Amino acid sequence: MDIILLENVEKLGFKNEIVKVKAGYGRNFLIPSGKAILATESATKVLAENLRQQEQKDSKIIAQMNKTAEALPSLDINIKAKVAEGGTKLFGSITTAQFTDALAELGHDIDKRFVKLTTIKELGKYEAEVRLHRSVKVTVPFNVVAE
Repeated sequence: MDIILLENVEKLGFKNEIVKVKAGYGRNFLIPSGKAILATESATKVLAENLRQQEQKDSKIIAQMNKTAEALPSLDINIKAKVAEGGTKLFGSITTAQFTDALAELGHDIDKRFVKLTTIKELGKYEAEVRLHRSVKVTVPFNVVAE
């Protein structure tokens, strides 16, 4: 089932984006709660026109996000975590909140809802996918080190 999001939905997409979801999730949660509408032919045409008009306004924002996207991969991001004595396994795992806190310390404030991490339970080098804007994604490398 294709739907058009009316607001940003965590782990699904941004406002005015067409996404494919399971029918039950769309009909029973997203549409009744006002977070989405069905992606009919007419609704898609209206969305395309709105996006075309909005794109002109967003050009400054996209330029700023591209600048941030160029700076993020070059940062030296180290996330400290508690480790079992003499081992590499973590107590717990690294969360998106810890990642965004580490970015905030380096001067980049990013919403944790737009960061995707794999499950991290050991020390080492990892990558996070950060969506800064609908059209701007960047992969950011980081290290998990012992406290």
